[in-house]
Amino acid sequence: MAVEIYRISRNRNIGKDFGFCDQKRRAVVSIASNIAEGKERETTPEFIRFLYIAKGSAGELRTQIYIANQIGYIEETKYLELNSNVEQISRMIGNLIKSLKKVR
Repeated sequence: MAVEIYRISRNRNIGKDFGFCDQKRRAVVSIASNIAEGKERETTPEFIRFLYIAKGSAGELRTQIYIANQIGYIEETKYLELNSNVEQISRMIGNLIKSLKKVR
C-alpha cells in the first residue's frame, strides 16, 4: 500500500500539493511502521496498542484518499481500488487485535 501511495503521489496534481501529499505518505508509512514497532516491543499489550495506532492511520489514509478523489487528484476507479485495499488492511489489523486479545 505504501509503495502504491508513493507512486500516486508522483501525480502532477498531488505532487504540487506538498502538504496533502506528505500527509498521505506519513499516514501510509505509519501503518506498517507501527505494526513493526509494536511487534518489536515483545509484549502482547504493547503490540496491541501499536496495532490500534496502525488501524487509526488506516482510517486517516482512507479519509485522505476519499478527499483526493473528491478534489480530482485521483480517478474514481483508482479511489475504489485504494479504498478497498485500505479497508482490507484495517480489517486484517482488527482481526489480529481480536486474536491477540483472546490469547491473553
